[in-house]
Amino acid sequence: MIPFLVFISDYNNSREIFFFAKKKKNSSRKIPMATVEEVGRGGMVTICLPPLSKEDPLLSGKKRLSDARNLKFKYQLPASSSTEEVLQILDQIVQATRILHMDEIELYFAGDDDCGPYSPRNELESLNSILIVINSLLSGAKNDIIQVLHVLKNRIMTMINSVAVQNIHEMIIEKLDADTEEMLLTWGEDHGVRTKLKISYFKEAGRGAVASEDLSIGDIALEIPESLIISEDLVRESDMYDPLKKLDGIASDTMLLLWSMRERYNSNSRFKIYFDTLPEEFNTGLSFGVDALSVLEGTLLLEELLQARELLHQQYDALCPKLCANYPNIFQQELYTWDKFLWACELWYSNGMKVVLSDGKLGTCLVPIAGLLNHSLCPHILHYGRVDQSTKSLKFHVSRPCKAGEQCYLSYGTFPGSHLITFYGFLPKGDNPYDVIPLDFDDCCNEDGRSNETWTGESSRTTHMVRGAWLSKSDRPHTYGLPPPLLAHLRSVLKGDGIEEPPEVPKADMHKEHERAVLKTVLSIFNPMLEGIGDSDDFDWDNSRWDVKLAFDYKDLQRRIISSVTKSCYSGLEMLDASA
Repeated sequence: MIPFLVFISDYNNSREIFFFAKKKKNSSRKIPMATVEEVGRGGMVTICLPPLSKEDPLLSGKKRLSDARNLKFKYQLPASSSTEEVLQILDQIVQATRILHMDEIELYFAGDDDCGPYSPRNELESLNSILIVINSLLSGAKNDIIQVLHVLKNRIMTMINSVAVQNIHEMIIEKLDADTEEMLLTWGEDHGVRTKLKISYFKEAGRGAVASEDLSIGDIALEIPESLIISEDLVRESDMYDPLKKLDGIASDTMLLLWSMRERYNSNSRFKIYFDTLPEEFNTGLSFGVDALSVLEGTLLLEELLQARELLHQQYDALCPKLCANYPNIFQQELYTWDKFLWACELWYSNGMKVVLSDGKLGTCLVPIAGLLNHSLCPHILHYGRVDQSTKSLKFHVSRPCKAGEQCYLSYGTFPGSHLITFYGFLPKGDNPYDVIPLDFDDCCNEDGRSNETWTGESSRTTHMVRGAWLSKSDRPHTYGLPPPLLAHLRSVLKGDGIEEPPEVPKADMHKEHERAVLKTVLSIFNPMLEGIGDSDDFDWDNSRWDVKLAFDYKDLQRRIISSVTKSCYSGLEMLDASA
């Protein structure tokens, strides 16, 4: 069996498998549906959200949150409602929709008293799904309900703009439309690309794209014809397909990677202009030097990078030398060196997209021009990755406004900084809610061997995590800025009764002693981590390589997260002492 790189992530220390080109994974989400009903003389707007799916692995957690807040999935607004009444109902709709769009990390850190927003991604997903419903109703609405719908739409638009304002991180443009990038855009437009973007160089991030005109929600910023998408079909049409298909279990992603190594130097390739615009070096974590790796001592990222490099070397050794020896006319040895293999790996990791083609097949592809868009925690473009059947093109719609001259961002996915450094070579601007530090605990079982039961009604999970305590929005006492599932787990372990309960206020000295024990347990985990990371006060920033700077940025981030956890614990201990 020869699959492509299988990467063991430190995301939750549970040996999670990341397969090739997990970037820009596009998940289809259910959107709310709505109806208009006539009630007596006045109209009634009925908005029905999709119910929680029994197939959703997060069903029990989402149901617990919605029940705790008494949220419904069907709402009615009479046409006679006042603005205040409409906005009160809308608040409930938004809360319910946020829960529907939650991912695992957002759910893990959400306390019962946290109504959101949970992340820019979640907020934009939720608000856009509601906006789609409102727009559909407005298209055929009668006069008596139009005012209600306009109140809803105006508030949703205000909320979307507020998300953007709170997450703006301006970058300095160094230049627009360098010659090679201008050639790429011209080549694309000659082959059917439609774009409202211009390629730019940014001081902090290299190449990116800015809007050439004002873009409103739903506008198409970029449209790529399917004929320009580099997919598995190109390998099947080439002379290397026959020898490759003889290899036991080789993945199509691997075939594409090997195809691109040769195509990069093919002067007759119809993708020559695209390959000519690619950088000679991608500068991802996979290219970190010894100095940068030494900076990462004491962090989980170090192990992640070393494992990834080792697996890549194993993959190269299993493939390239044998192919070059057995098929020298197809796999020329000078094109299949280790350095060129690593370059191709970085190309596909940093530029590959999961795309559903018009034939319904999902595959990893390279999409010229689209790969130039940069990632943001608050992107303009959330959903993409499915070729439109009617136009046979890949369309990139914006989910929040983008003004002319503003950088237009894409979402690569909900990844922690370690993943973004490893496969893309950067840390995003702002607070990344997916920057977590995983914690592994042994399974806690009752005396009869059964797993402990959690306060969510499920078996106790053995993997917990923390993130920056500054992201906590809980107002409840005795949460200390720490995630509720972690507190519930530690309290269960210390009580020894095998039942995890939600955070609660200690009611007796015995409970206070348990609380102290919980906080001291957390400190016993993170104080050694903090000591192991050290500090970077004497770092010579101006004279250091890019990889050393990026390693220090990541290490500072880890130090900041761990420090916030320990400070929260010490504050909690002081609070307990003061209440004694």
